[in-house]
Amino acid sequence: MPEFDVERGFDKSTENQQICPGAPSLRRPGCKFDRMGNDGGSNHFRVGETVALRYITRNGKPGMSWPFRVVSDTEDLVALHIPAGATYARWGRSLSPPLQRASLEPKTWRREILRLMYPGRNHSIWLFWAEEEGEREFSAYYVNFEEPFRRTPIGFDTNDHTLDIVVTPTLSWRWKDEPEFEERVRQGIYTPELARMIRKEARTVVEAIERCEAPFSDGWEKWQPDPTWEVPVLPEGWDSAPAMQWEDRVKAYGDARG
Repeated sequence: MPEFDVERGFDKSTENQQICPGAPSLRRPGCKFDRMGNDGGSNHFRVGETVALRYITRNGKPGMSWPFRVVSDTEDLVALHIPAGATYARWGRSLSPPLQRASLEPKTWRREILRLMYPGRNHSIWLFWAEEEGEREFSAYYVNFEEPFRRTPIGFDTNDHTLDIVVTPTLSWRWKDEPEFEERVRQGIYTPELARMIRKEARTVVEAIERCEAPFSDGWEKWQPDPTWEVPVLPEGWDSAPAMQWEDRVKAYGDARG
């Protein structure tokens, strides 16, 4: 499999662009899904609205945070889009040893991503696009294992669980950061119960990949953002709005903090 980098994507020189057999053909480049939109519920965001996606530290503080535009917000799926060039908040590093997180700093996001999130699930699926010779081209799926998201007045809260799966457009896949995940389990940062939960979740995702099931067969790779959307910015209060912590955090992390 070609090597994947979050900033640059795959080495396209060795990647076959054939899409999953059986994927719907009715979605052509430039069109949007007919089914996208919210269900009208008062707790849901409007399509095109800007929200904050925040990683919440285990002591209940906002950490890395991104501005996204809402593509879909229904009972079954939340789809969020961030373009290249958006400013997000990420951890800086102290200048003196030992190197550690210092504070959140503004950084420029360099890849276009559509993030698919499912209520109550321990993963999200990201779709990456890159500019290839002036053309927008789908380059990868990325399965990010994480806390189930929680709604807030300004967006969604979650936190990362280290393990990932990188998936090419032809649905070949590989683990990413598996040794780091296992080391965190060994160190007690993640409990054995959380590790079992993530591995079980991972098996279901791998089965969906290998069977070419949703969302890998849904045509999301043909989706296009609304051309009138401006680059989103983090909404006011992203760093101060009360965090919605995961109800299973003690079971998942034990006494770990940070």
